[in-house]
Amino acid sequence: MHESKKKRERSTNFAAMKDTYRHKGLRQKLIDALRQKGIRNEDVLAAMYRVPRHLFMDSGFINHSYTDKAFPIAAGQTISQPYTVAFQTELLAPEKHQKVLEIGTGSGYQTAVLLELGARVYSIERIRELYLRSRDQLIPMGYNPGLYYGDGYQGLPAFAPFDRILVTAGANELPNNLLEQLAVGGRMVIPVGDRFGQKMLLIEKTGDKETQTSEHGYFSFVPLLQGKTN
Repeated sequence: MHESKKKRERSTNFAAMKDTYRHKGLRQKLIDALRQKGIRNEDVLAAMYRVPRHLFMDSGFINHSYTDKAFPIAAGQTISQPYTVAFQTELLAPEKHQKVLEIGTGSGYQTAVLLELGARVYSIERIRELYLRSRDQLIPMGYNPGLYYGDGYQGLPAFAPFDRILVTAGANELPNNLLEQLAVGGRMVIPVGDRFGQKMLLIEKTGDKETQTSEHGYFSFVPLLQGKTN
């Protein structure tokens, strides 16, 4: 299908979707469930309440938008489970006006949550279809992140250093390129492991070459691929 036709269809689909009182009620129930599961940062919960998750999902999953589950999106990827989004965001602890680098834009849902927290978000996506979809989704909703198509392993050195770096795919190892782009005093949240699961790591940069690492449970993410875009 021609790209301009695809864009028209995406715009039409967006225009046809609304954020109703029913959606808001379901979203409040989700927030209550996240609070019961241990999410304590009320700013994070409030940001997630403001983001209409159903607008980031394919129409076949709209009725399940506010269950605490991951769901398929385009290109064989997923929109993360809301608990995972909340957990990573709480661990990242972004502050207003801080520069945040997001590796893996995906659906754009996590991007929107970061923006609702007042961060200046730079997000990079390696799959062109997802990059285009998230761009066409976020901008009409009033969000204005810096969106880039490229290899997330390389980060965005032209805009470094970043106060926060959030990786939304599972890495086999800690990418040195990203560590170099993290500001002293900054925090990076990244799942590291293999295809069977990853440890959620919090990396705190205490000096030019010094870091502190802590582990925060096990999760399962799609793999972070290096040197490939499509």
